[in-house]
Amino acid sequence: MDDFVFSSESVGEGHPDKVADFISDSVLDACLEQDPKSRVACETLVKSGCVFLAGEITTKAKFDYEHVVREAIREIGYVNDDDVFHADKVFIMNALTSQSPDIAQGVDAKAAKGKKTAEQGAGDQGIMFGYATNETAEKMPAPVIFSHKLLKELASLRKRRRPVSWLRPDVKAQVAVEYKNYKVKEIKNVVISTQHTEDVSHAEIEDFIINRVVRKVLPKKLLTPNTEFLINPTGKFVIGGPQGDAGLTGRKIIVDTYGGWGRHGGGAFSGKDPSKVDRSAAYMGRWVAKNIVAAGLADIVELQVAYAIGHPEPTSIAVDTFETNKVSEHAIVAAVNEVFSFKPANIVKQMNLLRPIYRQTTNYGHFGKEGLPWEETSKVTALQRAAKRHA
Repeated sequence: MDDFVFSSESVGEGHPDKVADFISDSVLDACLEQDPKSRVACETLVKSGCVFLAGEITTKAKFDYEHVVREAIREIGYVNDDDVFHADKVFIMNALTSQSPDIAQGVDAKAAKGKKTAEQGAGDQGIMFGYATNETAEKMPAPVIFSHKLLKELASLRKRRRPVSWLRPDVKAQVAVEYKNYKVKEIKNVVISTQHTEDVSHAEIEDFIINRVVRKVLPKKLLTPNTEFLINPTGKFVIGGPQGDAGLTGRKIIVDTYGGWGRHGGGAFSGKDPSKVDRSAAYMGRWVAKNIVAAGLADIVELQVAYAIGHPEPTSIAVDTFETNKVSEHAIVAAVNEVFSFKPANIVKQMNLLRPIYRQTTNYGHFGKEGLPWEETSKVTALQRAAKRHA
């Protein structure tokens, strides 16, 4: 279809699943800050006034897990007197254990009984996707980027020196974009549901969100008289966050990636160190795809890479340009294989991933942000030269 409407959503820092993601990534960064070789798979469950940590961590780092959890919740903003889920009051249960030695021997860069190579292998089997498009400056699909930007603005208004007093941390946004001839034409509708205090009217919320947030953040030329605004459509959203719903690490994988536009292999990101290809290979896929688009080799790119646990080489790599390629797909694939290495150890080295950089990835998508290594377009020239050689 050349003409269609596509919607994507985002969720804010106070959404229960994002609370869980942020706690997990905070634990990961605390480990990596002291021990870059930490192996971390931290899962978090939040509900009412409780936080449960589970998973496997092997690290030399020594820190107070409870302090890390409480500071993460405090940063999100659950510090109000009426919060059932409150940074200073939550009950925390820690059920973390060390990584299984059976998994460790497959991942470690050393020989082991039955292991086919002494190189570092993938932490699990699986398929990961990377995606990029030239329809926005971020090389991301417009609907998901627009949704993220709305919620970043709401968080800024809530956390600034003189905050909007009735705003609370739990919030969701959804933007529907109409495409004509596969190009962004206009925004069909905007949906925002924000948690709030009891003492604010629906009319005040609606006016504020539309005029102080939506019209400020979204491109004016895409907002037309036909654009529909659905603000807190249930009429009331006072009870939110983990008080209103349980949250679990890894349940917002579409929000974390491409808003449902590019495909997803199913693996979550948060709480996992980069030996887990669920995370690092997905970042690698994005890095490669973005550089292909930035190099002008194609307008749209989706890359798939697959791994076997304990094995250093990908079992397959596929590139699809959706017939937007400017050179042959054969030349693009050859250039990618020449410029990039998809071995797990090399992914970590190329992007310097053994650093405490993961808390900044948790909210508003892992892609399309400045300052992250997989968003750099440092391989554009190398890809252009390699593609020309293989043309």
